[in-house]
Amino acid sequence: MRTLVLLLAILPLTGFVWGAEFELKLHHSLPAIAPAHHKMLVPWAEKVEQESGGRLSITVYPSMQLGGQAPQLIDQARDGVVDIVWTLAGYTPGRFPRLEAFELPFLNTDPVVMNLALHDFVRRYEEEFDDYRLIAVFTHFGQALHSRDPVRRASDLRGMKIRVPSRMCGWIVSAMGAVPIGSPVSKIPELLSKGVVDAALIPFEVVQAVKVDELVDYHITLDSSRSDRFNTQIFIIAMNRDSYAALPTDLQQVIDGNSGEQTARWLGELWAQNEGPGLEAAAESGELIALSPQEVETLRVMVEVPVHDRWFREVAKRGLDGQALLIEARQLIDERIRSETKSQTKAQDQRQ
Repeated sequence: MRTLVLLLAILPLTGFVWGAEFELKLHHSLPAIAPAHHKMLVPWAEKVEQESGGRLSITVYPSMQLGGQAPQLIDQARDGVVDIVWTLAGYTPGRFPRLEAFELPFLNTDPVVMNLALHDFVRRYEEEFDDYRLIAVFTHFGQALHSRDPVRRASDLRGMKIRVPSRMCGWIVSAMGAVPIGSPVSKIPELLSKGVVDAALIPFEVVQAVKVDELVDYHITLDSSRSDRFNTQIFIIAMNRDSYAALPTDLQQVIDGNSGEQTARWLGELWAQNEGPGLEAAAESGELIALSPQEVETLRVMVEVPVHDRWFREVAKRGLDGQALLIEARQLIDERIRSETKSQTKAQDQRQ
């Protein structure tokens, strides 16, 4: 009996299924208290396990528990170090160049719309993911600026040191006249507490997970017709191709059934829900500031053309037409906005 109790004590708290035929490891960089871990990844893993009839077991490892640094996650999935990863595309600049079109400034909108448009986009360029079995590509709600000092005008950003998660955010921050400091999200508390940065670009969803509400007093968004965030980031859930191929067909179908458009919609809906608690925590701890339309337009003039041109030049080195990709991204987003609006209107009419 004592041996059994000891065994139970050391088993993982998530993902263990007695008698599972196939045991998979899902690795990511966020802490276990982050909503992306306990509201997205763990429920996703549990759903897959349940639909497999207990034949699949997926253990979720947060905080890089299996080793390495956050930028190495996508290679861990490709090389079979782990079976599945959740990662940020921007951690490996240039690895997925087409996806960066959706990170361009002032393009962000509702995460469900963005995720569905991304799904449509990725289906056109599946070769970009030939090294992986892709489960989902998705965005968060968008980047807000969380600052130790108030930002009410575009000029207030000049000279600020701002933590950024990707090269696109770095270009945006530079165009604003600020200084970008790149780091994974897990380093934000240290950077803010030591004064290495004055502010950080992150969604409200992770404010509490990295204690930003305790470290800054001001939380800045845009007042914009399309989005109130500076831009968004692209996330990837990817599986090792050999791990997927090793599964029998019926279990591959379980993975397939929890991938693609349906999963992209679910993740968008979840992220929209997860913003609420972070917004409340930010409002309680400090001040929410929405820049005026005039200041947003000033930022747009400062940022949009220089960042677009810089990205066009960068992807041209890979033989890609950045202008065409941006037009395509905008068209797909607009199509999904119209489709979602039509569906919502139809649902309201049916309820009345």
